[in-house]
Amino acid sequence: MGQIFFYKGDLPDDISFPNIIAVDTETMGLNLHRDRLCLVQIGDGKGNAYLTQILRDVEPVNLKRILSNPKILKIFQYARFDLAKIKHDLGIVCAPVYCTKIAHKLVRPSAYSHGLKAICQELLSVELVKEQQLSDWGLEELSEAQKGYAANDVLYLHELKKKLDVLLEREGRTAIAKACFDFLPTRAELDLLGFDNPDIFEH
Repeated sequence: MGQIFFYKGDLPDDISFPNIIAVDTETMGLNLHRDRLCLVQIGDGKGNAYLTQILRDVEPVNLKRILSNPKILKIFQYARFDLAKIKHDLGIVCAPVYCTKIAHKLVRPSAYSHGLKAICQELLSVELVKEQQLSDWGLEELSEAQKGYAANDVLYLHELKKKLDVLLEREGRTAIAKACFDFLPTRAELDLLGFDNPDIFEH
């Protein structure tokens, strides 16, 4: 197990990451326009998690630089929501991306759940504790339990990607998965424009 690093407002100026990182967000709710972004987590694939608390009066320049870097692949679980929230609150397009939920749906369409907890249990035999999921992420001082929960949401995504890549190749769905991933920033933009309800792709 690595370390959890916590920053208020932005990442340090001298921070750098590998060319594949895991990313997640915590918000005040699931309404893209109403509920503010509170926390952005980054996992480096080496067991370390970097948590940035978003503050109203601080521009997260370094965080935005990392998330918008086209040379860094960002792994998400349910990227559609996170990409839209990052675009809405931070004003950047986060790409390229990989979504473990979509990958799992493509290789295990009959699975009872495609949530992170279920995928980790199925593919990694890891039992995630999700009791902090609905806690108050707008608190000025986050608890250690909240920080641990937030870190767990990015600590396993690299390993999940490796497992899912093997299954995508086995099922002959690697190309269609990449096409889905490449479309996700556009799907997020459509959500922000109000084309999620009703969905523009519905009949």
